[in-house]
Amino acid sequence: MRDAVIVEAVRTPIGRGRPGGLLHAEHPADLLARTLAELVRRAGIDPAQVDDVVGGTVTQVGDQAVNITRSAVLAAGFPESVPATTVDRQCGSSQQAAHFAAQGVLSGAYDIAIACGVESMSRVPMGSAVLPGSDPFGPALSARYPDGLVGQGVSAELIAARWKISREEMDEFALTSHRRAADAWERGEFDREVAWTGQRDESIRPGTSLEALAGLKPAYYDPAIAERFPEIGWNITAGNASPINDGAAALLIMGSDVAARLGLRPRARFHSFAVAGDDPLLMLTAIVPATRKILARAGLEPSDIDLYEVNEAFAPVVLAWRHEIGVDLDRVNVRGGAIALGHPLGASGARIMTTLLHAMEDRGTRLGLQTMCEAGGQANATILELL
Repeated sequence: MRDAVIVEAVRTPIGRGRPGGLLHAEHPADLLARTLAELVRRAGIDPAQVDDVVGGTVTQVGDQAVNITRSAVLAAGFPESVPATTVDRQCGSSQQAAHFAAQGVLSGAYDIAIACGVESMSRVPMGSAVLPGSDPFGPALSARYPDGLVGQGVSAELIAARWKISREEMDEFALTSHRRAADAWERGEFDREVAWTGQRDESIRPGTSLEALAGLKPAYYDPAIAERFPEIGWNITAGNASPINDGAAALLIMGSDVAARLGLRPRARFHSFAVAGDDPLLMLTAIVPATRKILARAGLEPSDIDLYEVNEAFAPVVLAWRHEIGVDLDRVNVRGGAIALGHPLGASGARIMTTLLHAMEDRGTRLGLQTMCEAGGQANATILELL
């Protein structure tokens, strides 16, 4: 059976998602275009050889509307013959794009594909695709959940309460994320994967402390929600949750037979894929069944995986996952995660995969597993095998 391999992977530095942020001035189509152009430049391939470009973007409105991936392909100077599409699996959009691209290669539908993602949260705010007065869920879904679903911040609070995760544990986890990310930059560990030299991820706070984190106020307190869920401790803050960000990332994927024909070096192969759903009220817990599903499908145990990347949407999400899967956090997000590096929604799946690939190479490990929670109670999981 044919395989699907990653030949090249690159990301932008991650900017703060606000006016004045590192990437705010750049249109997201242009930001993704620069990333795509750098990807094919590094690989040394003619972009005319690319069969399809699959991109992820969450808020597909305004500057990110009308199939932004196609706009980026044309803005990058690729031939007009190269098609593109944009997918939405919420925060896992570009991880799903990688699945679609790799599965297209595995099936023989593609020889070469690019998976990518972009999000400019400073220019296109999260939630702006929901028009005033509109109902994106519909009456039938509301009838199934008559008490109503909640926002992600409240879901994270519910996870913290149900898994009995303390504020101190969450803040300690956040501090570790910042320290790991800052240390990785100081050691030059992000230099190969970041496209623009001289620019670093903006949201890292190397000087933060447990005392500073402990002083932050709850971010999602709501009296009505507090009455509905009295078990919530209101411990999610801006310090133990991912920030608002801008960024892009891209991966060049092809069959190893194609790589050999072109004289390119395969760096990792897609070992296994999974996607799972879970309770949409808790929303962020599907990473647990997704991880179990992909490990079972691959015939592996958690101990067989050398490195894990679990998206740090909120600290209790990763801590609850660790409790259920039983993985030592020394193997999880070894260069920091989204709490420190940032979470530019549609770009995060490809960003995490880019970081995982480079960390595996630098450490000489064999297997890496990536998973991330997604709005609506879903999650993607991917296992990469280093070649």
